[in-house]
Amino acid sequence: MQFSLFYFDGDGSTVAPGHYRLLIDSARFADDNGFVAVWSPERHFHAFGGLYPNPALTSAALAMVTKNVQLRAGSVVLPLHHVVRVAEDWAVVDNLSGGRVGMGVASGWTMDEFILSREPHGARRGVMWRSYDALQKLWRGDTLEFEDAAGRLVEARTLPRPLQPELPVWVACTSIETFIEAGRRGAHVLTSLLGETLDQVAAKIARYRETLVQNGHDPATRSVSMMVHTFVGADQAKVMDDVRQPFCAYLKTHYGLLENLAKGMGLNVSLKDFSEDDIDSLLQFGVEGFMQGRSLIGTPETCLPFVEAVSRAGVTEMCCLIDFLQDYDAVMGALPHLARLKSMAEGV
Repeated sequence: MQFSLFYFDGDGSTVAPGHYRLLIDSARFADDNGFVAVWSPERHFHAFGGLYPNPALTSAALAMVTKNVQLRAGSVVLPLHHVVRVAEDWAVVDNLSGGRVGMGVASGWTMDEFILSREPHGARRGVMWRSYDALQKLWRGDTLEFEDAAGRLVEARTLPRPLQPELPVWVACTSIETFIEAGRRGAHVLTSLLGETLDQVAAKIARYRETLVQNGHDPATRSVSMMVHTFVGADQAKVMDDVRQPFCAYLKTHYGLLENLAKGMGLNVSLKDFSEDDIDSLLQFGVEGFMQGRSLIGTPETCLPFVEAVSRAGVTEMCCLIDFLQDYDAVMGALPHLARLKSMAEGV
């Protein structure tokens, strides 16, 4: 089992110095303590992740302060970008980092962010796979044809040339169809337990590995990476007390994203229909359940059985989402305990 650090919150709506202090200092910690990667996301138009509109920029910054750890996007929303720009930007980061780039790719989430796209929201999955194929070809040095504003076909071969001959790509997977398609193409997988049980995800991982074999890919060389909310400390009761209220506030602040997601699915759902007491009660109930069996929240000893269960399900990397708790000192103080868990789990 490998361990990496994952970032997904980061409130960009306020003006203050030091917004990226946690990202930079925790990445340095990961670099010095044998973590395999750091993942920075792509988010738009919301305080939830507002520090991270472009993972190529954050990864370029981290390339200057790290030496060993892989620098990954978690994830580039491919339908929002021209694939030439993606290939060029990440080739720069690959050069700056000495060949340490990896990329998660996703089809997109909320409708609002598709103001950046020339394609409709409903076509996003097909666009992602077409861009995935084109990105891999451009990374290898192939020349592809693209249509300009006048409808003329232009041949393009991107520069600079990256150091890595192949771009390691993780596909953000929730549906069984995406797991299967990732297996067909031989991509790595990035997943989570946000909406499912471990048994449900394990069945999809098994299907993914079967598809890898059927298409001539070696499952032993493919990573199944799982994002998990993480806060590890020395005392179980104190960890729970430290996390409970900030976690509730974190979820409550970002409920607007859920409404946008529902809108994209054609559902008419509004949190205005719920009272503050109802929302608080639901959050308390949900957080208590979430912290038990869906996260790395606890001590190294109490978290190790979850790591073992996830390993049995076919996961090879724990992507530890650490910035849901907006407290620099608390998060940095918890990292040595996470490193101890990593050491305990090395044989898992």
